[in-house]
Amino acid sequence: MKKNITVKNQKKTTAKTKGKRRTATQQRLTVGIDLGDRTSRYCILDEVGEIASEGAVATTASGWNSIFGKMPASRIALEVGTHSPWVSRHLTAQGHEVIVANPHKVKLITQSVRKNDRIDARQLARLARVDPKLLSPIRHRSAQAQADLGVIRARAELVEARTALINSVRGLVKPLGERLKACDADQVSEELGESLSETARSIVGGLLNSVEAISEQIREYDRQIEAMAERYPVVKDLLKQVYGVGTLIGLTYVLTIEDPGRFQRSREVGPYLGLQPRQRESGERRPELGISKAGDRLLRSYLVQAAHCNLRKGAPDSDLRAWGIGKVGEGGSAKTKRRVVVAMARKLAVLLHRLWVSGEVYDPLYQRKAAAAKAA
Repeated sequence: MKKNITVKNQKKTTAKTKGKRRTATQQRLTVGIDLGDRTSRYCILDEVGEIASEGAVATTASGWNSIFGKMPASRIALEVGTHSPWVSRHLTAQGHEVIVANPHKVKLITQSVRKNDRIDARQLARLARVDPKLLSPIRHRSAQAQADLGVIRARAELVEARTALINSVRGLVKPLGERLKACDADQVSEELGESLSETARSIVGGLLNSVEAISEQIREYDRQIEAMAERYPVVKDLLKQVYGVGTLIGLTYVLTIEDPGRFQRSREVGPYLGLQPRQRESGERRPELGISKAGDRLLRSYLVQAAHCNLRKGAPDSDLRAWGIGKVGEGGSAKTKRRVVVAMARKLAVLLHRLWVSGEVYDPLYQRKAAAAKAA
């Protein structure tokens, strides 16, 4: 009799376990992941918000497959970071709803007095379960756009390294009472050191040689970028119509935005790229603050370069140039000019998006002609 009772109890337990498993597969689970370089913490919540499972997993494709490969479609929240682009694409391909959170806008995570990977994973899961908008979600670009933009970013790193080396060379020879001849960065080479003394050449010769090698690498990247632009005809057909916007700036703009339809209005691009002034209003107090710098730093710097081009002497006439010159005024201070240049960069961001979505032929004097026609 005891044997039969034991068998019956085992059958009941097995039936209950299977029932729980069936219920689990039917549940809408919510997952929070705190990404790490080698391992990541995860927390899985069930439908009622209770912790169903938590632990650590290797930050690899096989690691994610072992935990989420056979899991039913779930909502997964993770922080933006170095690994978040490929991880979000990998988990999305497995059928999950992936939310990439911007931790800088989630004070509950960044300013928590008890902060560790396990707690962060729990907080992400709970916020995603309540309302994904609380995570200020961002959208990662596609794998192809990520790879193409990687080429542009690699070039930018070399340009920055070259600038630092050239500045070092100039700084090292000045205490010796000598100067390096003024020239463009891409013209700096070991031959430029021939005008220096033997002592100075022995100090900076290796640096000048490195600068020359980096310049050649930059030129190779430039050739890659020109070839890459053929896959994005919008750059040549539309964006390069605007003075100051070449292949590099146009392609960086397209790859950073990727989908122009993500913005309902063109003027939303300015705040997205961090070119909109920050706001901190309180009652009647409205202080003038700098731009938010919340968007992509590289594209923002390129748009500022394009704005500078439009203000230079000899630049072609346009509504944008006339607006900038009018704002700077006669003898405008350097601070005023910097602000105007940033404002022009914001206008350029809006203009490029408008050309992209409309496919219009750019008329640099459109506003002036329209005003004249209205007055007539």
